[in-house]
Amino acid sequence: MNRRDFIKNITIAAAGIGAVGILGGAADVGATVGRMQGRKGKMKILVLTGSPRKGGNSATLADHFIRGAKEAGHSVERFDAAFKNVHPCIACNACGMDGPCVFKDDFEFVRKHIIDADCVVFATPMYYFGISAQLKAVIDRFYAINGSIHVPKKAVLLMTYANTAASEAVPIKSHYDVLLKYLGWTDAGQVIAPGVWPVGAIERTKYPEQAYRLGKEI
Repeated sequence: MNRRDFIKNITIAAAGIGAVGILGGAADVGATVGRMQGRKGKMKILVLTGSPRKGGNSATLADHFIRGAKEAGHSVERFDAAFKNVHPCIACNACGMDGPCVFKDDFEFVRKHIIDADCVVFATPMYYFGISAQLKAVIDRFYAINGSIHVPKKAVLLMTYANTAASEAVPIKSHYDVLLKYLGWTDAGQVIAPGVWPVGAIERTKYPEQAYRLGKEI
């Protein structure tokens, strides 16, 4: 199957995720619905962080979210992209959008946990009006598991930035929205924290508590 046909099929599947024929039968539909219903109880959550600073503000939001989620009984895995080895995607297409990547690096941890995750959390600082390069490299590598992650999931955005204008948060929020639309995932909440720059600045704000409550109530 060529790339164009693959993308076409994925788009159809995302649009008709509830259709028996697309998912491969009633058993598959039942499994998908069952997994969605299970999210009301214990969930598997994968937290992807992009801060390259130890104790960075977005990483602190992730800490508080995880604390709340664990207190609620959810299972949480965390991947701190800035401290892992994740090679950028080079568009070689060897994976065929749903197969082994030519790079055998720390992304294998993400591959292992994201497919079965009920919720994926993106925690990032704003760097030059975009997602941090470290987290973006992880997202770009989703290409190799594209066919496996077009299933219903929840998602969360935790974002920090130094300036205070709401308009400056739009690029990252738009990226997040388009990504979820493409994957067929559902936004479960966002904590957007403006006006934080030095390490630890987030602790003097209301946003850690918001992240904690989101993890607790998701």
